Amino acid sequence: MATTVTAAYHSIWRHLYDSMHAAQKPKSKLKFVTLDKESNMSTLWRREEFLRICSKEDLAEKAQDIEMTILVKKIQEARYNLNPESFFVNRFWGGRPDGVAINESLHIGYILEFKRSADRYEGFLEVKEAEANEQHESIIGALKAAASEWEFEQINFVVGNHGSVVESDFYTKLKKLDVQAGKKDKLFADHVTQVCEVHNRVIVSFLQQVQGGTRPTVEGSRENIGHNVHV
Repeated sequence: MATTVTAAYHSIWRHLYDSMHAAQKPKSKLKFVTLDKESNMSTLWRREEFLRICSKEDLAEKAQDIEMTILVKKIQEARYNLNPESFFVNRFWGGRPDGVAINESLHIGYILEFKRSADRYEGFLEVKEAEANEQHESIIGALKAAASEWEFEQINFVVGNHGSVVESDFYTKLKKLDVQAGKKDKLFADHVTQVCEVHNRVIVSFLQQVQGGTRPTVEGSRENIGHNVHV
């Protein structure tokens, strides 16, 4: 079931990522890099456009310093004990953002992350934003240290497990990614519908597994429930 849920929500992100790219302003110099599939930092830094930002050696040096300040999680202890000297830089190179966009003309880089969250309580967006930022803090920190003439920022897209999307937050991030103003409303509507439909599929899959059948479902829809949160 966990694999089914992960794959279902991953499809939301790939659809949104492709849609934002397709809806960019015609003259935008912001390039969505990982359109075909996600890439880890090591793979990205084999590409010419990233090597023009900074060398792999400079980035590794800055990353090592930052990574050493970050706790080794219990699940990572075996790898750390196997080779403590290389663990931290290897952990950095294994980091895998959900998306990356760069503007070489303006020296701006965005690390993109997609998260789903429990959404029954107020403030779920801020909590998940903080979690996502912590996940890639070494990537943002190392990039800023190794390429000081560039600006780097992490942009997170958060959806609730029950289909919530915060409208104002979503539109702010579309603007940063050079999405055409005239296409934002449709992109938002499509995204909310996609979130609801995926949530519906997950529920149906759960019912099929635990009860051997399905229950009546509601087709994907969007409703403003207040505070610019849509479900």
